[in-house]
Amino acid sequence: MKAVRFYSVLIGFLAFFACGKSSDESQPPAQSSRPIAVTSVLMGSKPMADKEYDVPISPKFTFRFNEPVSTSTITGAIEFKSQDGEHNPQFSFTVGQNDSVIVIATTSPLKHLTQYKLSLNASLKSASGGRFISVVNKTFLTSIDSSSKFPELTDDALLTKVQEQTFRYFWDFGHPVSGMARERNSSGDLVTSGGTGFGIMALLVGIERGFITRQQGLERLQTIVEFLKTKATRYHGAFAHWMNGATGATIPFSQKDNGADLVETSFLIMGLLTAREYFDDNAPAAIELRSRITEIYEAVEWDWFLRNNGNVLFWHWSPDFGWDMNLPIRGWNECLVTYVLAAGSPTHPVTKEVYDKGWAREGAMKNGASYFGINLPLGEPYGGPLFLSHYSFLGINPIGLKDAYADYEVQNRQHAKINYQHSIQNPNRFFGYSGSVWGLTASDIPNGYTASSPQNDRGVIAPTAALASFPYTPDESMAALKFYYYVLGDKLFKEYGFIDAFSLHNAWFADSFLAIDQAPIIVMIENHRTGLCWDLFSAAPEVKAALRKLGFTAPYL
Repeated sequence: MKAVRFYSVLIGFLAFFACGKSSDESQPPAQSSRPIAVTSVLMGSKPMADKEYDVPISPKFTFRFNEPVSTSTITGAIEFKSQDGEHNPQFSFTVGQNDSVIVIATTSPLKHLTQYKLSLNASLKSASGGRFISVVNKTFLTSIDSSSKFPELTDDALLTKVQEQTFRYFWDFGHPVSGMARERNSSGDLVTSGGTGFGIMALLVGIERGFITRQQGLERLQTIVEFLKTKATRYHGAFAHWMNGATGATIPFSQKDNGADLVETSFLIMGLLTAREYFDDNAPAAIELRSRITEIYEAVEWDWFLRNNGNVLFWHWSPDFGWDMNLPIRGWNECLVTYVLAAGSPTHPVTKEVYDKGWAREGAMKNGASYFGINLPLGEPYGGPLFLSHYSFLGINPIGLKDAYADYEVQNRQHAKINYQHSIQNPNRFFGYSGSVWGLTASDIPNGYTASSPQNDRGVIAPTAALASFPYTPDESMAALKFYYYVLGDKLFKEYGFIDAFSLHNAWFADSFLAIDQAPIIVMIENHRTGLCWDLFSAAPEVKAALRKLGFTAPYL
């Protein structure tokens, strides 16, 4: 009986489990949702980096996934737009390979030199309902439109065209009261002393090229000189960096820089002396103009800026803060003309010892190293920003100019060639740099201003850098000019000539024009073509005497 009872229980037990197993097999297994992720992104046939450059304007993008995609979620997941928000492209997509590949293509060409962003957001789902676990944000910059934006001109006509358009900054946009140059195109009443000096030299080029008449130029100079003599505030004869173009009152350049700026004053005097030599006839108006310019020059107390009879000139002095800026003017930089004018002053001269010890630092301003295989006689490594070879040399003729420290023709040429080679070598791999896109100098940059150089390269090119280097690198500068005008002209060449700066790498183009960048384009192109301002400034008796006094030699001395 026990055995029967045992087998009955066993049979029942097995029957129970047999019924349970049969019931489970009759139900399909529950399907879990699986997450989806991107396994690769192709642009055309190549893997796409997070940032791409020089992308065709009709691109195609392929996204591969580890799971089939829920096709109903694709449209809302794709975000495709320009970075500036002004050009959202039209596109279409197709799905393939069992819904595990999405191909996105534009249905109309994108804009050239425009930055776009292509993203997939979290609304994308897998076919099983799983969430999207990848992060996909791709940005790219489209290619340069290589078509010519303007009719072709002869090289000579192109140089004149650029000079004339740039000249408008100083003629049409000169301050209506003082005639002085505004600091930039958004400056209102704020005018700049150094930029005005450069602009006066541009004015002389405008007369010579027939952009204005000699009488018009004379009248503008009379306005400027009258303002400087009767309204502009002076400090021991020197002018401030900035002033109000209507009243002559100083506008602080910085908190403590609210008085004399000796370097900016020297740029102004350089322009004035060049104009004095240009208006050399015996008409009463010309005689008076020359006399007033000489008075302005002779009123500058250059020796007072030695700061208690020291052996170096100081850049700033403030009636409120005295010498607190504490910036001695030492070479090598853009300030050679400051020492030349100080040495040549008939009333307040400095000695050759000041030049040798203060400026040249008894030879410590020499460099002598080679960069890109190019020897650099003076200055900082790689030469620094190109304005160092422009500002003083708008007037000082470097051709054949030598002293105990350098051959200045060689110095400036080598400096420009090093700067050019930096763009050729492009160690920072900025998009767009080439033998036609080069030149680092002080200029606006996105959200600021900096003195760009090979050692401070922000990917921003200033047209003035290559164009004001025409006397040193004529072939390289012409290649840049043609590219800026013909290829990039729709973005760069505006009402006052070339905009201040641009970055192909960031698709950024300044909306600004600066006096100290526009004038060197006009003046140095003219010095390259005819030597006009070189001949005029170097002919001034005070300048010739100063250069000889300081130990310079040159064919024109």
